[in-house]
Amino acid sequence: QVQLVESGGGSVQAGGSLRLSCTASERTFNNYAMGWFRQAPGKEREFVAAISRSGANSRYADPVKGRFTISRDTAKNTLYLQMNSLKHEDTAVYYCAAAQYMAFLRDPASQVAYWGQGTQVTVSS
Repeated sequence: QVQLVESGGGSVQAGGSLRLSCTASERTFNNYAMGWFRQAPGKEREFVAAISRSGANSRYADPVKGRFTISRDTAKNTLYLQMNSLKHEDTAVYYCAAAQYMAFLRDPASQVAYWGQGTQVTVSS
């Protein structure tokens, strides 16, 4: 079974930065659009950002626009999420996701093909 493994989560004060990584187990995932979702306690999982298979196009949820940047490194089979100016409301478990098409990476996430196990991000005020 193929896997997506996230890393880079942790605790940071408001205004700080973190970079999340998601590494695929094989090059096959370079043929997928990739994205990030997050889920806070007691809330539904929500879309954060998406990137096309080539890395040329990206899309962001309104709450993170201007603060987060999604990117991918084909040679490393790795997806990144650079998170700057973090806010308390960004606190959540962040999940890496893969889909056949970039348009599938959106709420309600019904067309996601593969999920990572998640990495915790905690932002204090």
